[in-house]
Amino acid sequence: RHCTDIICCVIFIVVILGYIALGVVAWVHGDPRKVVYPTDSYGQFCGQRDTLNENKTILFYFNILKCASPVVLINLQCPTTQLCVSKCPDRFATYIDVLASYRYRPDQWNYFRQFCKPGFNNPRKSVAQVLRDEDCPSMIVPSRPFLKRCFPDFSTKNGVLTVANQTTFKDGRGKTRNVTDLREAANGINNVLDARSVGMKIFEDYAISWYWILIGLFIAMLLSLLFLVLLRFTAGVLFWIFIFGVIGIIGYGIWHCYWEYAHLKGIPGSDLTVYDIGFQTDFKVYLQLRQTWLAFMIILCGVEVIIILMLIFLRNRIRIAIALLKEGSRAIGYIMSTLFYPIITFLLIAICISYWAVTAVFLATSGEPVYKVMANQTLCKYANLTCDPETFNTTNVTKLCPGAQCTFAFYGGESLYHKYIFIFQLANAFVFLWLVNFAIALGQCTLAGAFASYYWAYRKPADIPLWPLFSSFGRAIRYHTGSLAFGALILAIVQLIRVILEYLDHKLKGTQNSFTRFLLCCLKCCFWCLEKFLKFINRNAYIMIAIYGKNFCTSAKDAFFLLMRNVVRVAVLDKVTDFLLFLGKILVAGGVGVLAFFFFTQRIPIFAQEVPVLNYYWVPLLTVIIGSYLVAHGFFSVYAMCVDTLFLCFCEDLERNDGSTAKPYFMSASLHRI
Repeated sequence: RHCTDIICCVIFIVVILGYIALGVVAWVHGDPRKVVYPTDSYGQFCGQRDTLNENKTILFYFNILKCASPVVLINLQCPTTQLCVSKCPDRFATYIDVLASYRYRPDQWNYFRQFCKPGFNNPRKSVAQVLRDEDCPSMIVPSRPFLKRCFPDFSTKNGVLTVANQTTFKDGRGKTRNVTDLREAANGINNVLDARSVGMKIFEDYAISWYWILIGLFIAMLLSLLFLVLLRFTAGVLFWIFIFGVIGIIGYGIWHCYWEYAHLKGIPGSDLTVYDIGFQTDFKVYLQLRQTWLAFMIILCGVEVIIILMLIFLRNRIRIAIALLKEGSRAIGYIMSTLFYPIITFLLIAICISYWAVTAVFLATSGEPVYKVMANQTLCKYANLTCDPETFNTTNVTKLCPGAQCTFAFYGGESLYHKYIFIFQLANAFVFLWLVNFAIALGQCTLAGAFASYYWAYRKPADIPLWPLFSSFGRAIRYHTGSLAFGALILAIVQLIRVILEYLDHKLKGTQNSFTRFLLCCLKCCFWCLEKFLKFINRNAYIMIAIYGKNFCTSAKDAFFLLMRNVVRVAVLDKVTDFLLFLGKILVAGGVGVLAFFFFTQRIPIFAQEVPVLNYYWVPLLTVIIGSYLVAHGFFSVYAMCVDTLFLCFCEDLERNDGSTAKPYFMSASLHRI
């Protein structure tokens, strides 16, 4: 063994160090509070400790009618004054009405004033000036907090949209408006609030049933292990039962088509052709024609003949595939620790995802507060220009544009760092993809090394080295980090291109340019195919690296040509393995799912008293089914890697050895016989 792809290894280490540096820089400049807390028009966080807004955790909009949608509100781009408040309004009121009743109803003024700018307490100021300077909102409407922002409290009464059981309200500017005018400003909020309520119930169900969910996943793990052990004895039986079942079903289909064809003989109109009746939306019309059943019968006969011929000519290769599956089960039986290696891969990928997400959030919140001129007059030439709130009142903007204000707009900056934040986000995404693919590559190479040590042991299990999985992991890290990083880099580049294409497709969805959409679709399809091909090549290259210890390119070339020399065996083994493992996943997920269904619906008398009271029994049920499938997938991915490794070793064994005393085969006796 010697170190391979050293240059790529050095580059990989440098990139990791750079990635750590990027995370540190993002941590220094970023401020996740910008995501957690809403920001008012003065650039201050609502609800931040040790500030004037500590007890004011909710953002209030002076004129929500100016906001186009909830997305605009959440992005803090709504062109109206935004203020931190301790609670949302719970009644309809206008500034004009409150001012008119100020002398004999001071309590109303005190209530309304909490939604005015801090420190404003001048009821003698003219209404026009107050509304122009936006010292107070022209109106307030009953609202409730959502995402720490005040939204109108919509409800439906007899199919009519209402706010606090009213369908109209005064806008504070002399007009009576319909509640539906608020709909656009808070489009879909009711549905989201309902979803939030459902979300809380789902969370409660998880809190009550997590113990039983874990038990269900543990049962799935035991069933997966049992299935892998039994494959040693049942792989051939399961496969042949399925194949003959398919032949029998197709045979029945042929007989049924012939029966329908003969039954329709002599019936008026049945001898018409499909061309005669043309296109019909009702498919049943075609079933009244003899020609339709004749076509079905010919197609099914063709499929039946193809399957039978494939079985005749590929019978030996199918026997090899089944023998390799049995051998894989035997290998895992000797190296049981391999079944738990996916946990390490999962932890490595979880660390990568966490670091990427945290870095992305800090990068996204790295900007400084940017303030812009907000003018009531549409012709103000200073509108939407950046401004400084500390010096704004000394400028002539307020004279040329009466009522104009310097309010917080968004987070950004003009420094070199802020200009390249988008590039940093791309780099963050790229290195994340590289690291994830490296973690997967490390797992594949480690498992391949462990299973290769099993195959090339002449006397099994006596010649299998001690701690084969740990030894293989050490070899992969010590000698082949560069090769694994090289393979992961190629895959990461293709995946980044796919991400960019998806982004462009999302941005151009509304365009009417058919050629652009067609070109994007073709590119997406091509890069999807390229990614699949590279994953296949990389997987087999890692196996060759684990066996021989050569560099990535040499291993990929050797693996590719070795597979091409055995291309029919590859296809047969791949499909047989895919079928049996898919069957295993369905059996595990389905079996545990049925058990969970009977348990959570209290249909198992023994455990009826133990079942927790749930809002939705399907929440833990779906979790158990999906979780069981993922658990089975984790175990079976090890098995698939085992079979692929043994297959490449088998092909190498056939080419390197001839079964003589000088060059004996390393394969098992069953493979040798075939």
